[in-house]
Amino acid sequence: MTDNTMIRDRDDSRTMAASQGYELRYFARKHGLTTAQAMDLIRRIGNDRAKLNEAAVRLRRSLPRSAPN
Repeated sequence: MTDNTMIRDRDDSRTMAASQGYELRYFARKHGLTTAQAMDLIRRIGNDRAKLNEAAVRLRRSLPRSAPN
């Protein structure tokens, strides 16, 4: 997602705007993470969307699975 909704080019979509709450929540929900976990990834990895997605997948796989209801 772009920081500026009027800009919709390829370069802006490669990064993630952690300061945008909706984008942080979307990223966390997409990967089954908490917003705190997502924010920690952004702090450690940076805002490169591809690298964040890869790191989120690795993190999600390393988390214990909850018991089915």
